[in-house]
Amino acid sequence: MLVRRSGDLADAEDALQEALLAATTQWPADGVPDNPRGWLVVVGQHKLVDRYRSEDARRRREELVGTMEAVEQADPSQADDSLLLLFGCCHPALSPASAIALTLRSVGGLTTAEIARAFLVPEPTMAQRLSRARKTLRDLDGPFRMPGADEYAERLRAVLRVLYLMFNEGYASTTGSTVARADLAVEALRLTRTLHASLPDDPEVTGLLALILLTDARRPARTGPHGELVSLADQDRGLWDRSMVDEGVGLVEDALVRGAVGEYQLQAAIAAVHDEAPSTDATDWPQLLALYGLLERMTGNPMVTLNRAVALAMVDGPDAGLALLATLDDRLGGHHRLAAVRGHLLERAGRPQEAADQLLLASHGTTSLAERDYLRVQVARLRRGLTP
Repeated sequence: MLVRRSGDLADAEDALQEALLAATTQWPADGVPDNPRGWLVVVGQHKLVDRYRSEDARRRREELVGTMEAVEQADPSQADDSLLLLFGCCHPALSPASAIALTLRSVGGLTTAEIARAFLVPEPTMAQRLSRARKTLRDLDGPFRMPGADEYAERLRAVLRVLYLMFNEGYASTTGSTVARADLAVEALRLTRTLHASLPDDPEVTGLLALILLTDARRPARTGPHGELVSLADQDRGLWDRSMVDEGVGLVEDALVRGAVGEYQLQAAIAAVHDEAPSTDATDWPQLLALYGLLERMTGNPMVTLNRAVALAMVDGPDAGLALLATLDDRLGGHHRLAAVRGHLLERAGRPQEAADQLLLASHGTTSLAERDYLRVQVARLRRGLTP
């Protein structure tokens, strides 16, 4: 809301920080206000007004003071400006990479380090990219408005990518000791539902919502009693949220009959095949192999090829999957997921020593402590089997 009223993301973030600081000192003494969110927005707005008044050289911003003062008596807690901020951060003046990074930071709440890992770049590089993106928006005229019809499709693609990355970080955290960040996954789902409510006939929006539902339905079974990671094959499928599965299946079926098929619809279809199977062995692997083939041709993403190798191994045997993995050494060499999948297929091929070596290599490459611990448990299990 502060961004919408000021038009400047960096100033709005600073003003909110000052309001939060004021709350930590005033609320313990005066009590929590009846409308805490509204209090924070109003105080943040006052901080913006004070700042603009003190910056005489910045005349463009001074002109906004009167406008903000005129609306500061309105109840700011009734509106949800998340989508406005989402589309604003995906402004066409920004490169797609910068737009996604800025939205993950400002809307999704990811740290700069987490975003850097998602983009496979050093953290200082990502910090500079975020700074340049904020400056670009600052120099524009009214960037935080909903886009017109001529630019909506371009902005929507970036928004969908942001929500997808946001959910992935929430569902499978790349840092820390926990398997997931439920707050981030829930927020990604909420924003996607909001977007779908405004665009119910868009098949890719529907596909993304289906994908998130079908994936998040498994979250209750992804951790063991001590918070440890549980693989898909070992999960208790009775713990999966069947209402989310049913909703997701219905959505993806609806999306796939609408004509042009996009990557999120295909990913949702893949998730639906997994969720409808009673076990790993009973999964329709030939159908998954076909779906991954379509997705690979559509995106050219080596991570899709990585997943297709697993499906291929389940259909034609582990040696076929390993042969496909060999084609990824140039594109994904050094990535821990390549080593992890190779280790899994080597075990299926009856080569436990090589499997243990690959899984240990993968454990050194991951930044997730939960994933590292899971991989090392598998290494220990395999090596115990090798002991005479």
